[in-house]
Amino acid sequence: MSGIVLTVAQQKGGSGKTTLAANLAITFRERGMRVAVLDTDPQGSLGRWFMARFEARGEDEGLSFGTASAWGVSYEVGKLSGSHDVVIVDTPPKIDADLRPALRVSDLVIVPIATSQVDLWATEGLMELAAREDKPVLFVMNRAAARARLTAEVAQKVAELQGEKADTVIGNRVVFAEALGEGLGVSEKGRKGPAALEIAALADEVLARV
Repeated sequence: MSGIVLTVAQQKGGSGKTTLAANLAITFRERGMRVAVLDTDPQGSLGRWFMARFEARGEDEGLSFGTASAWGVSYEVGKLSGSHDVVIVDTPPKIDADLRPALRVSDLVIVPIATSQVDLWATEGLMELAAREDKPVLFVMNRAAARARLTAEVAQKVAELQGEKADTVIGNRVVFAEALGEGLGVSEKGRKGPAALEIAALADEVLARV
């Protein structure tokens, strides 16, 4: 049986795609799942995170890494999903025909949205592509500021989009950047901290939808 495939996508840069991909990977790994992360973004941020982790902790047989060009995604995912429970694909911050192969092999498309109107506008092209491939979309409020009126306004508009909005809101917390730079997940920095609890809750929501 093939593993589930999650694609993290957003047209706008700075939405926190790589941060979500890395932290979900660690959370699933901590639950005993075999996880693969696939970096298709030429910037290679997920790859740098993985290498920082490898240098600090050595090899983990339950956590694999791969890279692929846009059109090599299907082949790489096919290989990885046969030997892993979860494959997480991190994509470039652009929405065009090159994203279609990643969407096509996905069981769920996770779309992080930071709390701005610009992030909402950036979802339009992605939604069109996901609809053409008939793939479910889960919007995740990411880098949200507590008690900000704009956060509430954007959350309301996200709920009106064609797709599901995660109940979990990921806060704008320094620990996410710190952990990423060290090759860690936030759960490894503080298992009972708010950031770790948010990622754990999001992981539960993701698994409930696939």
